[in-house]
Amino acid sequence: QVQLVESGGGLVQAGGSLRLSCAASGSIFRLNAMGWYRQAPGKQRELVAGFTSDGSTNYADSVKGRFTISRDNAKNTVYLQMNSLKPEDTAVYYCKAHTTTTMLRSLEVWGQGTLVTVSS
Repeated sequence: QVQLVESGGGLVQAGGSLRLSCAASGSIFRLNAMGWYRQAPGKQRELVAGFTSDGSTNYADSVKGRFTISRDNAKNTVYLQMNSLKPEDTAVYYCKAHTTTTMLRSLEVWGQGTLVTVSS
């Protein structure tokens, strides 16, 4: 099995920064596509930033120029650096990964979520 553990959420003022971390562990043979999603109250979960299987990145229009996704393949960890935070960034942020297990099974795994609150 594969687990994702997120950290780094919290309360910040508008204009501040946070860095979220997502560490994958378990029976991992390969990490494929990984990304960060968020869900605000009353809204659908949306993709914030992600790596595709070919290594390219995608960002939601609302975060382009402010957020940066990165990864440390040796640690099976993905990060989301969030700068110039706005109140509308307030949401629960989730890490998602597509993995190939050591048994060569394909799995989609979600983290538990970490709350980011941006005050005005």
